[in-house]
Amino acid sequence: MSKPKLLLKEICSLAQEKKAENIKMLDVSNITSIADYFIICSASNPIQLKAIADNISEKIKEAPFRKEGYENANWIILDYIDVVVHLFLDETRSYYDLERIWFDAKAVK
Repeated sequence: MSKPKLLLKEICSLAQEKKAENIKMLDVSNITSIADYFIICSASNPIQLKAIADNISEKIKEAPFRKEGYENANWIILDYIDVVVHLFLDETRSYYDLERIWFDAKAVK
């Protein structure tokens, strides 16, 4: 299994540990050069959102290349180059609707 795919599975598992909701994994490698995969998930409140982000950041060996949105805690992005994690509050996720924007990405099981 490739390194990005292993990272994808590990991050997804860490998000599940903190009860992330509606987790979607998208293979965007054929439609953008931004990353190979996106993980999109949500939480119902800022405390849970930060707990999910903290769990991922603390347990992944490599530090994220970029971490944004932590201060406002309605959309946190953890950029691991090959895998970009989008953590949303429910209402923010509905508003931005990344799944619609990246509709042509393949879902990963």
